[in-house]
Parts: sequence; structure tokens; C-alpha cells
Amino acid sequence: MREESFQFLRQIVNTPSPSGYEWKAQAIFRDYAGRYADEVHTDVLGNAYAAINPEGYPRVMLSGHVDEIGFVVHYISDEGFIFFSPVGGHDSIVPVGHRVRIHTKHGPVLGVIGRKAVHLLSDEERRKKPELSDLWIDIGATSKAEAQEQVRLGDPITYVDELQTLRSDFVTARGFDNKMGSFVVAEALRLLSEHRSELKCAVYAVSTVQEEVGLRGARTVAYEVDPQVAITVDVGHSIDYPGVDKKKHGEQVISKGPVVCRGSHINPLVFEMLVNTAEEKQIPYQIEVAGGGTGTDTDVIQLSRSGVATGLVSVPIRYMHTPCEILHLGDLENTVRLLAEFTLKVHAGINWTPTG
Repeated sequence: MREESFQFLRQIVNTPSPSGYEWKAQAIFRDYAGRYADEVHTDVLGNAYAAINPEGYPRVMLSGHVDEIGFVVHYISDEGFIFFSPVGGHDSIVPVGHRVRIHTKHGPVLGVIGRKAVHLLSDEERRKKPELSDLWIDIGATSKAEAQEQVRLGDPITYVDELQTLRSDFVTARGFDNKMGSFVVAEALRLLSEHRSELKCAVYAVSTVQEEVGLRGARTVAYEVDPQVAITVDVGHSIDYPGVDKKKHGEQVISKGPVVCRGSHINPLVFEMLVNTAEEKQIPYQIEVAGGGTGTDTDVIQLSRSGVATGLVSVPIRYMHTPCEILHLGDLENTVRLLAEFTLKVHAGINWTPTG
């Protein structure tokens, strides 16, 4: 991966953006994507998009959501301990013992997620998984008044963990789900900007908000952009580590290329064009199947206005919704290539209506 692209990935992943608090990450997206775009916009929900050839037709929307899971302050005890609610879906066993940052109007405040020490747990408590309500954040305050000097109710919280490299192009971070998607669509826009003379359609690279709390941003921005074709980029589960049943979950493997979804929420012509493009351009790819909803922004984009021809391309990761998600940089680069090459094939003469 070229160095400038990797630094953009690092910056957007490391910047806190829990659902509803995405504006700092969106500023990074706008700054980067805006270098290659004709127009850049942000809407009232916080969705950001950059467009090339906005007068073209059809309109193609490439989207990835920029929000990450996190927490929010909901109570401060008399002793100065901070209790929190989830933003997005969490496995309550994960937060115990982690360091977090509470993002306040004065700047980040470091804290530790605490639980009763194992020595003090009863036999029954040791057998049970803790609930989030059993946990608290310790910022070193000795009273409620002292804690309130730094922290307010509603302040968002993220894990401290940031992007680090492992081996052989593997990287780990919190928030690859799905700031990685915002990275991919911005990079696809960059590649397309180098082929303007070949581009027949309008292209909108969209960084959506509030996916983790109900696919909310995608619903409004799809209405605004009014695309005829839309590809959502999100993370998918890499089914290649111990204890995961391939008979139940399929077989997607990290480092083996982007995963193209096929199913009831996917336009069959979009699916076939994605696969044909991958094969023609020798881009490695995998297939996943979704019999119903995909759980991604695709599900609401498909239903915008009178309907949108939708596709879903995922990047396989391990340990989703933890502070140590892992992906392979090669999968990212191949996803960028697939989106760009697909978009170059789109023109006004294509009828996306399924006819059998």
C-alpha cells in the first residue's frame, strides 16, 4: 500500500467516531477525498460525501460507514466512578480491564474499565459473564464533584487501542468496522480521478454515520444522492479461526480478497458485474450468501425512493466488535480496485431491472 494511503487509513481509524459523534473522522474523510473530487458535502446528520462528475448519469454511490462502537457516560457515582451505556453492539466480556478515553469538551480523559478483582468474586460470580452494568470507569477521581470537573453526562468513550502492524500486511486496530469502509470508498474515488476520461457515470463516495445504531445515516444520504446503483463496503467475518462452524457461517478467509454478497437484498445484475469485473481484472474474490437482510447499510439504501440496484462488498476481518480487529492490507487494496473497475463499467445504457 502506498504510504500516503496507509497514513490516511491510520488517521481515520485512530480518530474516535462512536455513532452520533463522528464529526472528527468525517473531517479527515472530507480533507482526503476532497483532493480528488469536484464537490464535497456534509448533511445535517453528519454524512459526508465527495463526488466526481456529479452531472453524469447514472449516479453511482459507493458507501462505507464511519461510525464505530463505543460507550457513553450515563452516571457518575458519589465516589467518582463513571458508569456507561453501550453505543452499538458489545460482548460484555471484552471491556474488562481495558483502558479507554472519555472524549470531553476539554480533551480526552484517560480511564480504566474496572470490575471486582478475581480474588474477590464469589464462585457464582466467577461462572457468570459480567454485564456492562457491572462495570465502571475509574479516572482516578475521589468524588463526584472531582469527576464532574472533567466529565459530563453524554460524553462518548472509545478504547485506547490504535492501529498497529503485525506480520505480512496484517494490521490490528479498533474501529476497522467500519472506518475501513470510508477509507475504501475514498481510495476508489482517488483511483477514478485518474481515469476521468473513461468515466461515464456520476460517482459519489459517501462516508455514512450511525450505522451501528440502526443504519440511520445511509437512509437519509441515499435519499439525497438518489443513486441508481449503490455498492456498500463493510466488514465481514473471516471464518478461519478456531471454533467457528463453516457449515453455519460459510467460508470467508482473511487475505483471500474482497467478499461479494449474493442474496435477496442484492441486485443480481450488480452481483454478476462485480464478479465478472473481478475475474476480468484478475482480482481475487470470495462469495458470501445472505438469504435475508445483510445487517449493513445495503438494506436501507436498496429501499430508497423507488428502489436502488444495490451490491455489498465486504472485507473479511477477525474479532469483529473488539479493540483488536485484524484485517489484511491486500484485501483493502483489492476491494478498492474492484470498486473502481466496476464503476468504470457503469453507463446509462445498462438496465438494472431483474428480468430472469
